[in-house]
Amino acid sequence: MSQITPLRRTVRDGSGLKRVGGVWGEVLAEFLGTFVLICFGDGVVAMAVAALPGSGRAATDTTIFMAAGDWLLITWGWALAVALGVYVAGGVSGAHLNPAVTLAFAVRRKFPWNKVIPYVVAQVVGAFAAAALLYVVYFNAIDAFNAASKTQRDQAGGLATFSIFATFPAPYFKGNLTIPLIDQIVGTAFLVIFIVAIIDLRNTAVKANLGPLMIGFAVAAIGMSFGANAGYAINPARDFGPRVFAWLAGWGDVALPGTITGVPGAFSWYFWVPIVGPLIGGIIGVLLYDWFIGDILHARRALADQEAAASGKPRIDQDKTEPGPAEEEEDY
Repeated sequence: MSQITPLRRTVRDGSGLKRVGGVWGEVLAEFLGTFVLICFGDGVVAMAVAALPGSGRAATDTTIFMAAGDWLLITWGWALAVALGVYVAGGVSGAHLNPAVTLAFAVRRKFPWNKVIPYVVAQVVGAFAAAALLYVVYFNAIDAFNAASKTQRDQAGGLATFSIFATFPAPYFKGNLTIPLIDQIVGTAFLVIFIVAIIDLRNTAVKANLGPLMIGFAVAAIGMSFGANAGYAINPARDFGPRVFAWLAGWGDVALPGTITGVPGAFSWYFWVPIVGPLIGGIIGVLLYDWFIGDILHARRALADQEAAASGKPRIDQDKTEPGPAEEEEDY
């Protein structure tokens, strides 16, 4: 691969190595990784909600979510979307692709605080760009679904096609946002626990570069077990970037501030829930992992080092390789 000629002249002549190989390169990777994540994550929702019914591949032009199979399509689609996004960006930026992960890693995983804002901006912009691309690909299907449903994007019935881009609470909450907020905290806490466990080289870390796939499986598990309450955003960028695009594309108050009135389960100003909930949940998740698992692993390693020093013999389980960007747990 070293024989590939760089596209940038500044990289070819060596003058741009520091810029592209530094934070700017990581930001570009976060942008593209999040772009891939949303293209395939929101893309599978577009298939289930608008494209399959409108293409004659469902029972009617408005048939969605009639069985668990529809939900499984979405959860496994998001799982593959996450895995592919991490594979794309992991070698450069660590593939956070999620402000909640970036914040949690800054709190407990020695991730530099001066990179937090650039990473988050790249993630949100990548998600917005992906939503724009999906709209170009699927706007015919979206319009056909709304026409069959006899509704407009900015009406209550537009919530179905809005769900392609962002999330909303289930009607049984009757507009109360407390449990949806808790739902987002819990789901993101589990997500971060799973991510840290999967990449922790002191634990039973996944080998053979299967970490991204296992993180995708973790997202599928969260969607299957916790998804219906609030759409399992568990990622502020995943929700906010496409939500802003949907607002610009005509979904109005349904998108921002996230308000539906005059129907059962109406809700108001929902947009902040999938932002605040995941940020809180990510920090809780990383703290829980360290309290219950990380500190124990650290203590055992320290004891092994002490015993090896006392005996004068080197530890036989010393790691032979340095962890890569997506395997940052070794020294933490």
